[in-house]
Amino acid sequence: MGRRVAYWRERRGFTQADFGRLMGRTRRWVQDLEGGQRQQDPRISVLMRAADVLRIPLERLLTDGPPEPLPSTTPPAEALPVIGVLYRSDAEDGVSPSLVELRRRLTYCCEAFQACHYGALGRNLPPLVAGAEHAAMQAGAEQWEAHVLHSRVLQLAASFLHKYGAATATSAAVVADRALAAAERSGDPVAIGAASRRVVKSLAHQHQPDAAAEFAVAAARRLHDDLAGVGPLGLSTLGMLYLSAAVAASALSRTPSRVQTAVQHVDQAAEVADQQGADLNADWTSFGPTNTALHRVDVLARFEDGWSALDAAEGLDESAVRSLANERRAQHLITMARAQLLTRRKESAAESLIEAARLASEEVIGRRSTVDLVADVVDATPVPRRDLRRLAVRCGLPA
Repeated sequence: MGRRVAYWRERRGFTQADFGRLMGRTRRWVQDLEGGQRQQDPRISVLMRAADVLRIPLERLLTDGPPEPLPSTTPPAEALPVIGVLYRSDAEDGVSPSLVELRRRLTYCCEAFQACHYGALGRNLPPLVAGAEHAAMQAGAEQWEAHVLHSRVLQLAASFLHKYGAATATSAAVVADRALAAAERSGDPVAIGAASRRVVKSLAHQHQPDAAAEFAVAAARRLHDDLAGVGPLGLSTLGMLYLSAAVAASALSRTPSRVQTAVQHVDQAAEVADQQGADLNADWTSFGPTNTALHRVDVLARFEDGWSALDAAEGLDESAVRSLANERRAQHLITMARAQLLTRRKESAAESLIEAARLASEEVIGRRSTVDLVADVVDATPVPRRDLRRLAVRCGLPA
């Protein structure tokens, strides 16, 4: 039993001290339990409490189930053409579409991303990546603009690949680096700042949250004056850099100082949002006071502080949240589900996930991290409701 407790504690990301605090016990008590020193000690009420904290059925602590399959490392079908175009060498061949036509296609793809139409994005991105690269290679008098557009296309490709986690992390890192190189060639501070955010996310996906947070803060400081001087487009870029730093910092194990640092980054973004004055979607960021508030909730949930996350969510303007793009709203609902599960509000967690899937199904059923969350909610619910079971089946889970 101690071995099972240790397995699920580590899977949930709890230290022994975290788990002891949630159980109302000491770290030494957890050490003894996991080391087999207290096999006769836990009463059924203690085991039920442990199962509740670990978000698993009680049976998982009493018996060994079948081994769980390893996470898939095969990219999904819709990502393969995007990955493939990154390694083609025929960009110099043929005639490139005009920059006007490329911008039109980019707008369509950005709209598809914010609507969570990832299948459509997977079909339309490869020719756009190839066309933007060709335009950048052949650019003459429009060289600056061509490199900015090339960088923006690569940024979108990186964001798309980041959606699929470990299966596409390496390719996402490659394209994020290329996006930053294209932005640096353009010399445009907005493009450089926006591309830097994708590098930050790639570092986080490569399990380097310290480096990711430092990179984001360094970019914000280096570009601050230039970004602050170009209006909403620059302010949105600057604010999103601080939010990226906060998210990266929240991937570290929880300590008071780390929580304080991450929250300070959100506060810095909030100052920029106040300066901007309204919720905007400049450069497809959805940046503003509302998105900043959603990130505050997300950061607290990532630190496994479900109660504080829900407290922060109570101050949200629901009408403002509804005005955001589907991708951002669905992400917030998934965050809420995680916080609700942490606070043992299982029915609320199920409702949040079901609403997220209704709003943006591809944001739920196509992402490994969200599928795992659906599995956790199903496991924690003694009798899952019918619509939750249907969602689990759509995610490829037993229900």
